[in-house]
Amino acid sequence: MKAIVFEAPGSTPVLAEVDLAHPKAGEVEVTITAAGVCHSDLHVISGDWDISTPVVLGHEGSGVVSALGPGVTDLEIGDHVVLSWVPACGVCRYCLAGRPAQCVLVAEVVAPLGVLHDGTSRLTQQGRTLHHYLGVSSFAERVVVPVSGAIRVRKDAPLDVLALVGCAVATGVGAVTKTANVQPGSTVAVIGCGGVGLNCIQGARLAGAARIVAVDIMPEKLELARRLGATDVIDSSSTDAVKALKEAVPEGLDYVFDAIGKISTTEQAIAALGLGGAAVIVGLPPTGQHARFDPLALAEADQRILGSNYGSVVPQRDIPWLVDLYMSGELDLESLVSARRPLSEAPEALADLAAGRALRQLLIGSPTPIETE
Repeated sequence: MKAIVFEAPGSTPVLAEVDLAHPKAGEVEVTITAAGVCHSDLHVISGDWDISTPVVLGHEGSGVVSALGPGVTDLEIGDHVVLSWVPACGVCRYCLAGRPAQCVLVAEVVAPLGVLHDGTSRLTQQGRTLHHYLGVSSFAERVVVPVSGAIRVRKDAPLDVLALVGCAVATGVGAVTKTANVQPGSTVAVIGCGGVGLNCIQGARLAGAARIVAVDIMPEKLELARRLGATDVIDSSSTDAVKALKEAVPEGLDYVFDAIGKISTTEQAIAALGLGGAAVIVGLPPTGQHARFDPLALAEADQRILGSNYGSVVPQRDIPWLVDLYMSGELDLESLVSARRPLSEAPEALADLAAGRALRQLLIGSPTPIETE
C-alpha cells in the first residue's frame, strides 16, 4: 500500500510503498476514508517531540473495517469507525478508573515506542521496520490498530468529515465539557483558533457559556470563531492579549483555554484568569519547555491550572456522542475543513499548515469498495 513515511527530523515526509501485515489477535484492519492533518504531526517533523522513526505519520482518521484479527467480536467487516490515538488496554488502573487517556500501556509502549499492544509493528518497507504514530498512522491507504483504537460510529454520517472527531473535535470539545466541566453562564476565553481551539469554542457554546472570547492573530480564523459561537474576538497580532482580555471581561475570566501550547500563550492563559478561574492547557508544547507563573497569586485567587489530554474523553463513549451532536446540527464540522486533498499531497498539506495557510485539511483515501464476504 501507499503511505507517508517520515525518516527523521530534518527530512521531508514522502509518499512510499510499504507493507502492512495482517491484524493479530485483538486488532483490526481499517481502510482509510480520510485522515486529518494536525499540528501534532508538525511537532514530529520539526523534532519537537522525541518519537521512534522511521514512522508512518497521521493520528486522526476514519474508515471502514476491512479485516479482523483473531478473537475480535466487538467489530465487524464493513463497520464505519473513527480512529482513536489512545488505543487503551482497558485493564490498567487508569482504564479501570474511567481515564483511558492515561492508559499505562499507551504511555509506556504504544506512544514512545511506535508499536502496537504486543510491542511489535505491522509496518515494514523492504524488510525494515516502520513505526506506528500514536497507534494509528492514518496517512496511509490502510491501517492495523488495536480494536480499542477503532470506534464504531453510525453509518448515516459522512465518514470523511468524521475523521476530525478522532482528534480535534474530541480534544477541543472534551477540554471544555469533560476536563474543565464549564458551567452555564460562565465566561470563557480560547487562545488560538485552529482546529482544536475552534472546537473549544464549540464546546463552550454547547456548555452554555455566557461570554466566549476568541483570541488569534488571523482575522479569518476569528471570523470563523464568531460563526462557531464566539461572542467576542481579539486580534492579538496588534494588541496585548492579556490586557485585551481583562478589558473585555473586567471581572476576570472563569476559564481560559490555551489551544496553542506555546509558553507565551500558557502564561497568558494563567494571567488572564479571574478569581476562582481555571487555565486549561490543551495545546501541546515542545518537550522540555517550562512556563512561569506566580504561585502566591494563584493560591490567593483560588485559581487552578488544568492539563487536558485528549479532552479527558472516553473514546468509546464520547466519540459516538460527538458524531450524534454533529448529525443533530449542534456541532459544525464542515466549516473546520479548509481543503480535501489526495494522500499524495500530504507533504504540501503539512507545509500549508505550518505556514498558517490552512485550518483542517483532509487527506482523502481510496474510494475502493470494501469486500465483506
